[in-house]
Amino acid sequence: MRDTVQIHVTADLPIRVRALTYANRAEIRFGKAFPVVLLVDSDAIAVLGKQLEEARTALVTGTRTKCGDQTQEMTD
Repeated sequence: MRDTVQIHVTADLPIRVRALTYANRAEIRFGKAFPVVLLVDSDAIAVLGKQLEEARTALVTGTRTKCGDQTQEMTD
């Protein structure tokens, strides 16, 4: 059994972001009826953004990226 939660984010999946200033973090909701919520501390927002940008660049260029113990080829 896996110890992670996976969601498939597509272009038409509703994504709502809300700043939780009292908690110094952001809430990212994926979906409507049964949303998956990602809470990101303010210090980690830049790190998450950088990692997403690196993934986007890898997808655009079709380069390989290291993911855990496996090397995966990033293509369309």
